[in-house]
Amino acid sequence: MSAKSSKKAIYAALAGNGMIALTKFFASAYTGSSAMFSEAIHSVVDTGNQILLLYGIKRSERPADKTHPFGYGMEVYFWSFVVAILLFGLGSGVSIYEGISKIQNPHPVTNPFVNYIVIGFAIIFETIAFSVAYRELRKTKGSQSLIKAIRTSKDPTIFTVLFEDFAALLGLMVAGLAIYLGEVLNLPILDGIASVIIGLILALTASLLAFECKGLLCGEAANDQIVAGIKDIVKGEKDVLYINEILTMHLGPQDILLNISLDFKDAMSSGNVQTTISELETSIKSKFPEIKRVFIEAQSWMAQDKE
Repeated sequence: MSAKSSKKAIYAALAGNGMIALTKFFASAYTGSSAMFSEAIHSVVDTGNQILLLYGIKRSERPADKTHPFGYGMEVYFWSFVVAILLFGLGSGVSIYEGISKIQNPHPVTNPFVNYIVIGFAIIFETIAFSVAYRELRKTKGSQSLIKAIRTSKDPTIFTVLFEDFAALLGLMVAGLAIYLGEVLNLPILDGIASVIIGLILALTASLLAFECKGLLCGEAANDQIVAGIKDIVKGEKDVLYINEILTMHLGPQDILLNISLDFKDAMSSGNVQTTISELETSIKSKFPEIKRVFIEAQSWMAQDKE
């Protein structure tokens, strides 16, 4: 998935969350709803998160230099991890704290109709942002299920926006239901309980994001389809006797490092080996443009087994 696609989803979420945050704060101040205040904090955190994701993409696009010879692609993974931490610490922490305060000192929500209007518009904006992110993910997910596509995705910016928007939609439903039931049943404590539930939703979302980003930061391999395609290209080379090892690692969403250990036929000259390696590198990069660097090592399979 290209950086352009990632930015499209982030810009959509940024615009939506920015407008939603202002309206939620107004509704919270006007009606005194803790659940709506938690939702306002959630939208502010999400807005800040989208800015951080854009910053991470910008940083990751810097060219390789002496101190970072493989480039800065993994910066987008780092900033996505920071987003998860902020979502947990600020979004979840403030929501739970606000909810507990409301439970200890419950007071009825005034003029809840204002909250219903804000929640309705917020659901529309969040649904639009979610659909944009989902369409961008669907371009690369193929026949995979949504869950598997997220698990195998190497672009954290897309699934971060998806997770945040889905959590926002759940939070809005919880807030709306709590405000309605609190009014009908005359139980203002439900507003505080809803705020705590929203905080727990954010904590779970942040934990899932952190888990996904951790794998990318630690150096995830390319997906099985790419590795299988590399094997097919190598096996099609008649002078390769045996594939000792294929190692891949994502240095960014569209930046893969490839290292291959091959056993060539004994009768080959060093010049022929070099020519074959050059042809393999060209073929691999042509079929998989995301593979930016290829290192091919000539080694007998018996020597490889001894390592």
